[in-house]
Amino acid sequence: MNGLKAYQRVNTQTSITDADPHKLIQLLYNGALERINMAKARMQAKDMAGKGKLISKAMEIIAGLRGFLDFEKGGELAARLEALYDYMERTLFEANARNDVAKLDEVAALLRQVKEGWDGIREEATQPRVASAAV
Repeated sequence: MNGLKAYQRVNTQTSITDADPHKLIQLLYNGALERINMAKARMQAKDMAGKGKLISKAMEIIAGLRGFLDFEKGGELAARLEALYDYMERTLFEANARNDVAKLDEVAALLRQVKEGWDGIREEATQPRVASAAV
């Protein structure tokens, strides 16, 4: 098991090192979803300490996503995402306090929706901006 964890750690570090800004956000979404799924399993196994650590990690990742918001460029969309991230963090807090699997599922579903939108703009987000010239 230690070998598997070491491999995962090296694989994650390599992914982060090689990632462009768009990919980094994708990795954060994946990480939050993974922590929520693992927390759900820990909750069902009655491992309250493990559940709490994983939910806290998911909340930290969501706070990190919030930190990447650019309100100057993102305008209303950034404001809406900030409100959604705030809701997700509060809902995860409640899930932890009440051992509520449904709240974990709710946040995971919201994250998947936002991630799908983010994944959908990959090409647009990674293309260099080309100024159009008037002919």
